Amino acid sequence: MIFLKSFKNIFLIPELRKKILFTLGVLIIDRLGTFIPIAGVNVTLLGQYMSQASNLGMFFSYLDTLSGSAIAKCTLFALGIAPYITASIMMQLLGMSIPFFEQLLKEGDYGRKQFNQYTRYLALALSVFYSISYATFLESQGLVINPGWGFRFLFIISLTSGAMFVMWLGDQISMYGIGNGSSMIIFAGIVSRFPDYVARTIKYIELGNINVLLAIAILLIFIAIIACIVFLEKGERKIPVQYARRIVGNKIYGGQNTYIPFKINTAGVMPVIFANSVLQLPMFLINMLSARFPTIQAFSAWFAVGGALFNTFEFLLIIFFTFFYTALIFNPDELAENMKKSGGFIPGIRPGKKTAQFFDYILTRIGLVGAIYLAFLAIFPNILTSVTRLPFYIGGTSLLIAVGVALEFSSQAESYLIEHRYEGFLSTGKIKGGSR
Repeated sequence: MIFLKSFKNIFLIPELRKKILFTLGVLIIDRLGTFIPIAGVNVTLLGQYMSQASNLGMFFSYLDTLSGSAIAKCTLFALGIAPYITASIMMQLLGMSIPFFEQLLKEGDYGRKQFNQYTRYLALALSVFYSISYATFLESQGLVINPGWGFRFLFIISLTSGAMFVMWLGDQISMYGIGNGSSMIIFAGIVSRFPDYVARTIKYIELGNINVLLAIAILLIFIAIIACIVFLEKGERKIPVQYARRIVGNKIYGGQNTYIPFKINTAGVMPVIFANSVLQLPMFLINMLSARFPTIQAFSAWFAVGGALFNTFEFLLIIFFTFFYTALIFNPDELAENMKKSGGFIPGIRPGKKTAQFFDYILTRIGLVGAIYLAFLAIFPNILTSVTRLPFYIGGTSLLIAVGVALEFSSQAESYLIEHRYEGFLSTGKIKGGSR
């Protein structure tokens, strides 16, 4: 009852209600685009091919989960937000290594706008590349009704236009809605597959392909994984901070004790999304080449989704991107300098450089724990899916993204409720570890 009352309070705040309805409307438009088929593709043969080809079918099932069935149906939004995310990763790396982009990021709002524009240009190029590769694959497997340059041109234009429109939808959510636009679109694609998973599992139980007790055990394991994600995402290390008392005129400032919360997972779900985007390109190329060159098929089996190489690379990439993304969003030197200017200090630590070193030390230790937990939770459901032979693919990446985005959404909604003095989702009035 408390949760329902708090949920009702969301719609009593005009600004929050407007943001939620706008986000919901954009997500509906995005989902409608996944049902618009592209002319010239035999969707029936494509579905049969994906179910019969072991490695390639598993790979496309992996991408299909993130796109919300758009890949399997070869629809207008088949590429989804993937080109834009991959372009963002590449541009962030360039921004840390090329002086031109480094200087551009230091030029304030104008520099960031130019940098984002270059990111969109790169996303456009990647969309064209993905579209050409996808069209080549469809023609090589005989899945096209009338192959030729006419089909290729229409296919490339359709998929590229769809990817650019989805990128624009994500920007609209980030500016006028609630939550990160790219994450919300991926979240919608993942959640849209859940009803199909339930229906498919029930059908397999009726046919006797899966034991009822095994299905219940798998459900309990996934519930435990989700609970673990929620628990660790809210975990934090509190750094005590004291502010010296200052007298300015007739007023006294400072003198209070507070703390700085360092979350176990500072980077959120972005490392998982980044690792997933980086893995898509080599996986696509390897599976494409294995269809033409039999000598690569053995290596393709190792690099298949859920395989040893795939899990290893995903584990390492998530750890790398956790530290990489944390370094982008968190600056220990800037935080220490702001504390020093405000008269704040950590008991036993000198203000200034020593405080920045302490922040870096704590952040590295906590970040390592968070990176390992994030990477382990990402690959464990992959292993579980391969061992239990589920009738669908739901990897750890999908679970982490779905739960992480849901927590981020609830945290932002919680902030609006507390700001307007409404009760939060919990009886305490505030989610533990939520936004402050």
